[in-house]
Amino acid sequence: MTQRFLITGGAGFIGSNFILSLLAKYPRIHITNVDSLTYAGNLENLKSVESDPRYRFYRAAIENRDAMMSIFDEAKPDVVVHFAAESHVDRSILDGRPFVISNVLGTQTLLDCAKVRGVAKFVHVSTDEVYGTLGETGVFTEETPLAPNSPYSASKAGSDLLVRAYYETFNMPCVITRCSNNYGAYQFPEKLIPLMITNALYDLPLPVYGEGLNIRDWIHVEDHCHGVELAVEKGIPGQVYNLGGESERRNIDIVKQILAILGKPESLITHVQDRLGHDFRYAMGIQKARKELGFEPKYTFEKGLASTVEWYLNHESWWQAIKSGDYLHYYQKQYGEHV
Repeated sequence: MTQRFLITGGAGFIGSNFILSLLAKYPRIHITNVDSLTYAGNLENLKSVESDPRYRFYRAAIENRDAMMSIFDEAKPDVVVHFAAESHVDRSILDGRPFVISNVLGTQTLLDCAKVRGVAKFVHVSTDEVYGTLGETGVFTEETPLAPNSPYSASKAGSDLLVRAYYETFNMPCVITRCSNNYGAYQFPEKLIPLMITNALYDLPLPVYGEGLNIRDWIHVEDHCHGVELAVEKGIPGQVYNLGGESERRNIDIVKQILAILGKPESLITHVQDRLGHDFRYAMGIQKARKELGFEPKYTFEKGLASTVEWYLNHESWWQAIKSGDYLHYYQKQYGEHV
């Protein structure tokens, strides 16, 4: 029996990796990808499957109810996997409105469509940032209270609460996943790891917030996609599952590791004014996902970072096209001569 997926944000970094993974694994699957193709959406990520009869793309904004109802009627999905989101903290600090529209109103619109059409599973992909910040010790668990500290994370927390409410009110089969920082192929080069790789390759300064002592837990995108797939298969409706790589690193140490891999000098590091409300540390407890989903990250950070650097070395045309457009204009505005 063919399983029908509707995936939102499938032209983005994580969504495109998820689509490529599913199509490679399952011959009896049909995927409808909905993406509005804002700055971080890139159909080049899916060039290899654009002619696959199991795959179909619609360009639409998820907050557009009429468009989404029409797509649901056409696609008749069994499963919705909701990746679509405005996702960059810096941009949300400059203007939070697009984040509320896409992340909150868009999620509510999708939930309504899924409820009306009787979708069998709705998996909402969220972030560890909804939990706020940690001190030197401890990890986030699924019971950690939500305490978002940026307009971006507040909009994601709002969408998480809507998903919970639809489960509680309508008994919708909803599952929430919350991931730590992702890295890997096709990541838009405003994020830390691809920004540092691509700047270093051209001996450009590497802008590091403050002293670079903020700590993040990192998960390779392939491990994250596998976790989401497990949530579709085994996730219990109404439950939240944390997905992380158990790979905590200080930002400055990651930057230095990238420079070492590329044989570039640490003199390229340029410390810039710290981000407003910059959370100090994230760390994900993944015991629940291990126990209930059978989730286990396969990539060590060292292995994953090396393969990521290699991917950007081998796909220069992909990221150069991005750096010549909106990305470059945005970062010049932020950092001036540092980019």
